[in-house]
Amino acid sequence: MKDVILYRITRPLIKAFMKIFFRPTYIGTELIPTDVNFILAGNHTSYLDPLLLMSSTNKTIHFLAKDSLAKGIKGLLFRSMGIIPVNRKIHDKNALKTAEEELLNKKVIGIFPEGTINRTEEVTIPFKIGAVKMAQDTDALLVPFTITGKYKLFRKSVTIEFYSPYKVKEDLTIENEKLRGFIGSELKRKRVSK
Repeated sequence: MKDVILYRITRPLIKAFMKIFFRPTYIGTELIPTDVNFILAGNHTSYLDPLLLMSSTNKTIHFLAKDSLAKGIKGLLFRSMGIIPVNRKIHDKNALKTAEEELLNKKVIGIFPEGTINRTEEVTIPFKIGAVKMAQDTDALLVPFTITGKYKLFRKSVTIEFYSPYKVKEDLTIENEKLRGFIGSELKRKRVSK
């Protein structure tokens, strides 16, 4: 999968769209690597989260996304934007393999380890293991992020914060809980500081 032209064409439009309509706050963008492969992994709050991530960096992000987005007419658009379709009903080894191939080719993967938008009262819902597995299998850096606030039109109400990249070295179950624990603790800290 090559860097997709449509992604590069639409990224400035997406940045402008986010800036005009949602006025997001970006924290820690200087921590996003520039010359190595890496995985962006964080909590999932809205359908707009991928656009927020896209507007955070000039890197092309290949998102793992539910396979229904890759079907039909809309599938042409999403595939041309570089998504990697995932069958969420099974442990989709093909999607994982494709994502790992992208990482080995120095590309960037974006993933929401919760696997779906968190509509519960919990800070996070259980993380699927894909993010830490990809990081370990490819020796890629893992870059955690948190999204807080709501997407409110013409109001500065949503924030994305990036944290220091790190390597996944331990048992995958431990690493997955470590990632979830870190993101959860940052989200709790932000709730308390409001």
